[in-house]
Amino acid sequence: MSETNPAAAEVAAHRYTAAVAAEIEARWQDFWDADGTYAAPNPTGDLAGDAELAARPKKFIMDMFPYPSGAGLHVGHPLGYIATDVFARYQRMTGHNVLHTLGFDAFGLPAEQHAVATGEHPRVTTEAAINNMKSQLRRLGLGHDKRRSFATIDPDYYRWTQWIFLQIFNSWYDDEANKARPIAELVAQFESGERAVPGGGSWSALSAGERADVLGEYRLAYASDAPVNWCPGLGTVLANEEVTADGRSERGNFPVFKAKLRQWNMRITAYADRLLDDLNELDWPEAIKLQQRNWIGRSEGARVDFPIDGENITVFTTRPDTLFGATYMVLAPEHPLVDKFTPAAWPEGTHQVWTGGHATPAEAVAAYRAQAASKSDVERQAEAKDKTGVFTGSFATNPVNGERIPVFIADYVLMGYGTGAIMAVPAHDSRDFEFARAFELQIDCVVEPTDGRGADTSTWDDAFVSYDAKIVNSTGEGVSLDGLGVVEAKARITEWLERSGIGEGTVNFRLRDWLFSRQRYWGEPFPIVYDEDGVAHALPESMLPLELPEVEDYSPRTFDPDDADTQPETPLSRNADWVNVTLDLGDGRGPRPYRRETNTMPNWAGSCWYELRYLDPHNSEKLVDPEIERYWMGPREGRPHGGVDLYVGGAEHAVLHLLYARFWSKVLYDLGHISSAEPFHKLFNQGMIQAYVYRDSRGIAVPAAEVEERDGAHYYQGEKVSRLLGKMGKSLKNAVTPDEIAAEYGADTLRLYEMAMGPLDVSRPWDTRAVVGQFRLLQRLWRNVVDEATGEVTVVDTEPGEDTLRALHKAIDGVRQDLEGLRFNTAIAKVTELNNYLTKVGGPVSRSVAEALVLLVAPLAPHIAEELWRKLGHSDSVVHQDFPVADPAYVVDEAVTCVVQIKGKVKARLEVPPTISEEELEKVALGDEKVVAALAGAPIRKVIVRAPKLVNIVT
Repeated sequence: MSETNPAAAEVAAHRYTAAVAAEIEARWQDFWDADGTYAAPNPTGDLAGDAELAARPKKFIMDMFPYPSGAGLHVGHPLGYIATDVFARYQRMTGHNVLHTLGFDAFGLPAEQHAVATGEHPRVTTEAAINNMKSQLRRLGLGHDKRRSFATIDPDYYRWTQWIFLQIFNSWYDDEANKARPIAELVAQFESGERAVPGGGSWSALSAGERADVLGEYRLAYASDAPVNWCPGLGTVLANEEVTADGRSERGNFPVFKAKLRQWNMRITAYADRLLDDLNELDWPEAIKLQQRNWIGRSEGARVDFPIDGENITVFTTRPDTLFGATYMVLAPEHPLVDKFTPAAWPEGTHQVWTGGHATPAEAVAAYRAQAASKSDVERQAEAKDKTGVFTGSFATNPVNGERIPVFIADYVLMGYGTGAIMAVPAHDSRDFEFARAFELQIDCVVEPTDGRGADTSTWDDAFVSYDAKIVNSTGEGVSLDGLGVVEAKARITEWLERSGIGEGTVNFRLRDWLFSRQRYWGEPFPIVYDEDGVAHALPESMLPLELPEVEDYSPRTFDPDDADTQPETPLSRNADWVNVTLDLGDGRGPRPYRRETNTMPNWAGSCWYELRYLDPHNSEKLVDPEIERYWMGPREGRPHGGVDLYVGGAEHAVLHLLYARFWSKVLYDLGHISSAEPFHKLFNQGMIQAYVYRDSRGIAVPAAEVEERDGAHYYQGEKVSRLLGKMGKSLKNAVTPDEIAAEYGADTLRLYEMAMGPLDVSRPWDTRAVVGQFRLLQRLWRNVVDEATGEVTVVDTEPGEDTLRALHKAIDGVRQDLEGLRFNTAIAKVTELNNYLTKVGGPVSRSVAEALVLLVAPLAPHIAEELWRKLGHSDSVVHQDFPVADPAYVVDEAVTCVVQIKGKVKARLEVPPTISEEELEKVALGDEKVVAALAGAPIRKVIVRAPKLVNIVT
C-alpha cells in the first residue's frame, strides 16, 4: 500500500484479508480446544443429569475412517469432513446433543512398504502422518470432540479388536434360534447328547484335536485351508484388489498363483439372509443397497447329485427345470474330486479337441491347472468369447434321463461359488453355449424358443435364455415337465429330486466367508496360540492386548517369482522368543508351551467397530458401557436396528467395509454386548473433487500449476500438453493442498468453496481461480457488520423494514431446509443472496438482521461467525446459539406474478395474492384490460388455471 495514500492504508487496516482470516481462525481454534466447545456429554447414571440430557435429541454424526497418508491431505480429502462438520454445527444450533469426532484407520500396507524399503518402524511413519493430518484438519476448524479420537494402532484400541475376535471365535450360529450363541452352549449340547456328534460316537470319546475339528465346523471364526492369491515374488498373499486383470501383482508386476494356505476365516455367510433382509430398514442410497444385494447374491434353486464312479458330484442350479438339457459338467480346476475322477488313460473314442493335445488325462489336468492358477478370479469370470478347458477323462450320469455326460474342468467355474461344479445346459446359457461350440459338445433344447429360431440348435448363434417360456423335451422315468412354465417346472422337478433322494430345494449365496489372515507385520496380532497338537486356544482377556513384537526385518521372504510351490514366511515368525511361549491360560492345565499365530488381521478389522469406541473411548473394563451405547445408537422409532444417525463417505466402500461392519455388529448384538443390530442407519455418499491432469507427448503428467492456457490450448514449458479431468493426487502432479488455500484466503473460504461447488453427492472439478468468489462473500459479510476504516461495529439498534424482514426470513427458511437436507450449495446461495441484498440496500444493517445473518453463516464459516458474534457484543460462543427460526408471515410472498397466456402467448402479467383461488384468479384474468383487448371479443373455448402463477386462455 502506498505511503502517499494514508486514507487507503486506514481502510485496509480493518479489512477482512487472508492475514486477518488466519489470525481469527487460529485464535478461535485455540479457544475451542481450551473451552472444550465440542465435547459431547455421555449419560453418567446421574438421574437428574441424564434426564436433562434425555430432553435434548441426540445426533451421532460420523465420517468414514481416514487413512493417515504420509503425503498428507489434498483439497479433495476434506469434502466429506467439512460437510459433516457443517451438519453437526447446524444440529447443535437446533438443540441436539451432537457426537462428532474423528479417529484414524492406521494399520495399512503403505506404512509397511515404507518399513520394508527403509527399515523404519511403521509406527514411526504412521504417527508422523497422523500428527500432520491432525494439524491439517484442525486448520479447517472442524468441530470434533477430540477427547474421543484414537488410532487403530493404539494398543488400548486393538485390545478390544482382539477381544471382539475372541467373541466371534467363541461363538457359533444357531440356525434354529437364527442368532449367534456362545460356543460353550454348543459343547454342552454335544456333552449331554442333545445334539448328535457329527460322525457318531460320544463327545467324551473324542480327543482334544477331534473336538477342535468338530467345533471348527461351527465357529464363526475358524481356520481352514483356503484358496488364496499367492505371489512368490513378493512373498505374501494378496487381496483380489491387489491383483491385476492379467493375473499379476499390482505392486512389482509379479506372477500371482492360486494356492491353498491355512487361513483364518469369518463365517459371514451364516448372516447372509439377515444382511439382506435388514437392508430394507436402512436409510441408504438404493445403489449401495443393490451392490450389497448383488454381492450377497441370494438365489433359490436346487442341489442335484450327479453319480460318477460310485460317488456323487453335487451341483447347485437356479434352473433345475432345465436338467434334461444338461449335456456335460464342469468342475473348477481346484475341485477336490478332480484327481479322483482323472483316469490313467483317455477313454476310447475321446474327441481330440477335449484332450488339449495331451497324452493322458493327468497331463492335461495338470497343465490346465497351472494355467488357471495364474489367473485372478476376475479374469477367470471375464466374458471372453474364447472358452478354455480340458476333459477329465470321466463321465457322470444325468440323474433325470440316465445319459452319460463328460466331465470337464474349466477356469470359468470357481471353487468359491456354489459347490465348485456346474451342470452345463448349453442351449439355454450363453457361457455354456460358447463352451459347447468350442468343444463340439451336444446341445439339447429343453425350453421352447419364442423368438422364431426353431428347435434345431445347430442353426443357433447363441443360447436361448428365457424365464417365461414352456419346457419341452423333458420327460423321464417318473417325471415330466413338458408344457409347464418355468415356475411350475421348478417346483415339480424339485419335489421329484427330493422324493428320489438325489437332490433338494435350497438357497445359495454368492457371498463367501471372509478371508481374515494377512502374512504381514503391520496389523493386529491374533490372540490365538497353538498347543503341541496344533489345537488353537484363545488367550484369556487378562493377556490382552497382545502387542506386536519388534522384528529385525519387515520384509516377507521372497521366492523365485515363477515358483508357485512355495509357502509364505511371515515377519512375525522370525521372532522366536515371541512365537514360542509358555503360558498358563487359566484352563486348569497350568503352564504349557504354545506357539503364537504369526499371521495378522487385515486392515479391515479396526474399522469394523470403531463407531462403538467413539461412544466410550476410555473404558478399560468394557467394550462400551451398555447405557452409553443405547443412548447414542440404540433402536428408535423408524430405525428398529439402531445405528449411527448419519454416516458420510465414498461409494467405493459400498460392499467390503460396510458389509464387514454390519456382520460384526450383528454378532455383538446377538451375544448381548450392544443394542444396535446395525452400525449405520443413514448413509450418504459424497462425490469426488476432481482436477485436470495434464500430460506431455510421452503421456507423463506435468505440474498442473505450471501449465499455461493460450487460445484454448494448454502448454507446459512451451510444449503443448493434453488435458483430461480425473482424480487429484501427488502422482498426477495436480494436487492442491488445503494449507495452500487456507494461507491465501483462509479456512472459512475453503469451507465455503467446497460446499458451494455443487450438490454434495456429485463429483465436481476443482478450480482454484473460483475460490476468490467465496472470499469476496466473506468480505461483504464483514463490511455489513464492521467499518473497514475504524474497525467499529456499524449495526444499528433499529427495526428493519418489511422488505428486509421478508428477505431475511425467506433466507432463514430456505437455509434451514437446505442444511437439514445436506444441500449446502443452495444454502450458501441463499446466504449470498441475503448478504447481497443488505449490501445493495446500503446504510447500516439492523442489529437483529446482522445477528441472524451471522447465525446463518455459523455452521458454514464458523471462525468469522465467532468473530462477528463477539464483535456484536456477545460473550458466549456462537456454536451453541439457537439457529434462527423463520416467521411464516414473512416467508409467504405478499404477491406473486401470474402470467396470462392466450393461445400460448403471454398477453399480461398480474400481481395477485399467493393464496388466491382458481375461481378468483380466472375472474381477475378475464377482467384485465390487456386480456380483454387481446381477446377482441373472440369466443373462449377453455380457461386453464394453475393458481397462483398461470392462466391459459384457449379461444
